[in-house]
Amino acid sequence: MKTDAALLLIDFQTGFKSPVWGARNNPDAEAQALRLLSAWRAAMAPLVHIRHLSTADGSPLTGAGAEWMPELAPRGAEARFEKSVNSAFIGTGLEQWLRDRGIARLVIAGLTTPHCVSTSCRMGANLGFQVTLAHDACAAFTANADSSWTATPGASLPPEAIHHAAVSHLHGEFVTARAVDDILTA
Repeated sequence: MKTDAALLLIDFQTGFKSPVWGARNNPDAEAQALRLLSAWRAAMAPLVHIRHLSTADGSPLTGAGAEWMPELAPRGAEARFEKSVNSAFIGTGLEQWLRDRGIARLVIAGLTTPHCVSTSCRMGANLGFQVTLAHDACAAFTANADSSWTATPGASLPPEAIHHAAVSHLHGEFVTARAVDDILTA
């Protein structure tokens, strides 16, 4: 594992265990993220925790739902940033924190693949960071199609397809998508 990359753990929060999100792919995302977190801690490599503080009424990511998942919670002086939009870079100070430390490479894991993970990957790449997406340390939920834009009202997309599409859109242009095993043995 190269220790010059910062690990960004995005939105591993208890609110994502709510049934309101629907079906989910990759039930092992948190376990895979914990493997990365353990390796970064052991190497004393740069580590950043990001969490979403929703401003939407009724969101599962408010109150107790905004808390970190205990197994992935920050410890001690580990960097942490809070956001209320999809990107970990908007309004957080994350970019400056990375630049102040001369960090040019990022490894990103988190929830959810097509939302905050994708947005943060895209912005990170657009800001000039070399981004690796730990695709098996991320997950997506079912998306119900809105009849205002789809030809198939009421249809839903399975979380596996959503995750695959999100990673496929990122890989090669914004990120290099890699499995946790590959990241840890690189």
